[in-house]
Amino acid sequence: MDEARARDVLTAAGLGAGPGRGPALLSLGENAVFAVDELVVKVGREASLLPRAERELAVADWFAASGVPAVRAAAPEARLVDGHPVTLWHRLPDAVRPAGPEDLAVLLRAVHALPAPPFALPPRDLLGGVERWLRLAGDAIDPEDAAYLRARRDAYAGEVAGLTPHLPRGTVHGDALPRNVHVGPDGPVLVDLETVSADLREHDLVVMALSRDRYGLPAESYEAFTTAYGWDVRTWAGCAVLRGARETASCAWVAQHAPADPRALAEFRRRVTSLRQGDHATRWHAF
Repeated sequence: MDEARARDVLTAAGLGAGPGRGPALLSLGENAVFAVDELVVKVGREASLLPRAERELAVADWFAASGVPAVRAAAPEARLVDGHPVTLWHRLPDAVRPAGPEDLAVLLRAVHALPAPPFALPPRDLLGGVERWLRLAGDAIDPEDAAYLRARRDAYAGEVAGLTPHLPRGTVHGDALPRNVHVGPDGPVLVDLETVSADLREHDLVVMALSRDRYGLPAESYEAFTTAYGWDVRTWAGCAVLRGARETASCAWVAQHAPADPRALAEFRRRVTSLRQGDHATRWHAF
């Protein structure tokens, strides 16, 4: 799904025009996210993602009832429009500053302290999207690279299933990065709740460890995160396994953009080459 297709879906949903300036694209990843007047509209890539969109709305309601600062839904149900899930959200006030690692850590502590919700959360299927992302990449990527990632996925799936956690299992955000925190006038709030799951809480912490090792997060910023959270996941014996699984998923994720974006193809090649070579230090670029 490219931006043009997502805009067609907005129009079909009756959201393509309004009294304001019209839809403004905020991001294009797993979803196309648009600002439409006082709303934020998320358009999912395909119909199979409708259950995930419905669960994200349930999570938002649960977080609101539990006092967790997070984005709030503007409509109670997801709609399937021309084969794409569409959800509506209240637009947040303008940010007063960028989110820092310590902001994320405080919010994660709140999420990790929650009891089980009144509905079922799935496990964090970190590697579950690999096949779909590779399918969307199609012929844009080398078939041998796709085969390599499938084999790597299968190997890590078994290793992740056998991990012994240090922290109690429970609710996790699933994509715990400062970019998923918005700091408005009332303080930091979590956004992008679609990967909220019930699993190893270490999932939320290894993301920042990987940011330090792969994406150039300064050591002092990582230290601010671990200090605010109260523990460094790198001291856990299972950290390397979760890191390897997330690297596999992150490499496959960027592949889906390769058919339409030469920058994504270049980044995919950078990532898969470093994985093939066992190179843990090559800098990856956020995409």
